This record gives sequence, C-alpha cells and structure tokens, in this order.
Amino acid sequence: MSIQEHLGAHAVPYKDMMADYKKRNEDFFRHPSKYYMKPFRILGDLWYVGDTRVCVHLLDTHDGLILFDSGFPHTVHMLTQAIWEAGFDPRDIRYIIHSHGHYDHFGAANDFRELYGCKILLSAADAAMLRDNPATSFLEHIPCPLAENPVPDIEMQDGDIIRLGDVAIRCVLVPSHTPGTMAFFFDVKEGGKTYRVGYYGGVGFLSVYREFLAEYNQPLSVRDDFFASLDKVYGEEVDVVLGNHPSQNKTLEKREKMLADPNGSNPFICPTEWRTFLDTIREQLRIFIDAGY
Repeated sequence: MSIQEHLGAHAVPYKDMMADYKKRNEDFFRHPSKYYMKPFRILGDLWYVGDTRVCVHLLDTHDGLILFDSGFPHTVHMLTQAIWEAGFDPRDIRYIIHSHGHYDHFGAANDFRELYGCKILLSAADAAMLRDNPATSFLEHIPCPLAENPVPDIEMQDGDIIRLGDVAIRCVLVPSHTPGTMAFFFDVKEGGKTYRVGYYGGVGFLSVYREFLAEYNQPLSVRDDFFASLDKVYGEEVDVVLGNHPSQNKTLEKREKMLADPNGSNPFICPTEWRTFLDTIREQLRIFIDAGY
C-alpha cells in the first residue's frame, strides 16, 4: 500500500471503507504472528519493534527505554518478543508515549504497565476524548471484546519536553486524526553526527469522514484543524521520518534496502522527506474533501 492509498487518494464511501477494513484485518486478527517482523536498528539508539501492520519504535536513552506506541491489543506477545529479540528487556521500559487515542496504537499499554511498571503517556486532549466518548478508540472493531481503553499516567500538553537519560523529546499537539494527535521531535546520534527525528502521530482519513464525525459527535471543523496542524510543523528540520503505519514512510521498503545493501547509505535518512510527507497529506486531504467524503 502506498502512502496515497493509505491516506485516501482512492477514497470510497464510509460504509465501504469500514467493510474493507474488516476484511483486510480478518487474517491479521486470526493469525497475528504471520505479521511479525524481526526488529532492527534504524539509526543510533532508535529501533523498530513493530510488526508489518502498525509501527512501534523503541528508543534507548541509556537510563531506560521509551516506546512510541504499543500496537494492537492482540499482538502484545509479538511486541514483547521483538523487544527481547532486539536485545532489550521490557522491564527497562520507563515510558510508552502514545501518538493518539486509537486501539491499534495503545493495545499493549495496560498489560505493559501491569507487567513492567512503565508509565502510559497520552495527550490530554485524547485522554479527555476517551473519557467522554470511549467508543472513539474503535475498540468495538477488534476481536478482543474485554479490552479496555488505558487511563494515562501522564497527560501530555502542547510544548511538553519529555526527558530521560540523554534524550529530550519535544511534544507538539497536532489535532488531525484525533483531537489529541501529537507530533514528536528528538535527536539521535550515530558516527559522530546528530540527526533530528520527526514523528507525526496520525494522518489517516478514516476519522474525518462526514459519517464518522456525525456518528461520534465530532465537529466538521476538525478538517480545518488538520490543515492547520500540517502548517504548524511544516517548518521543522527533520532528517528521519517515522511512520504511524509502515506504508506512511515506507518502513518495509527501507528495511529491504538496508538488508540488500548493509554497507550502503541509510534509507531512513532523508532531509527532504518530512516536507514531502506533509505535502502529500495536505494534497490527499484536499482530494478527499473535494470528493465529498
């Protein structure tokens, strides 16, 4: 799936989108381990520990580990395995920083907090969304009928700096995919150089359909917020773009390039990708809205 397809360049009516989503996920829900991906180091102390359907990133701060998102509720075992296979201990996780309040990105949060004592972080806006309207997390669409939304230990605000070890992560509120979607910016070092990492935490259009907004009592103005958020972070200088799902930044294709040419240039390092990424989102969002969805 290309980023254009992920974002809705070929958008379909809402009911057809939901039916297609269910069909595409059926095998994943029945046989999740088929979608396991061996963990790998992206750059410096930044690792990929997600699967082929949803991204999870691990950052070693040298004073504990940070996870960005925690996958689906039914793939907790895969995330644990990936962390171990990468050479880390889940008991060293201090924070799980969640990009937004949808179940496919906070699925392991409650289990990991119970097992390993880590703190769950979510934006204050999405924490309020889940309190006021729990169904907005989409839990009803997964094969885990008893799964629960997490209650965060820390509610992130726009401009917060999360510090751990030798890492400082800047949090920027970018209302878009959810009212409390966050973007994150931090540095990683390798070979005597410092690289800036950028992660825009949610760019899918499923939650900006007119039908979705009406069903979950959300204002149509969230679309204007989406455009404003893209502008808000457009000027950031970013060397490495992280994706929310592998299709967004071509995680799987970049990994294949790394394996094919281990001594070549790192395909994750691309100083022009951030603005190209945001430009693509803006263009496809305009197409989506102009199509009447």
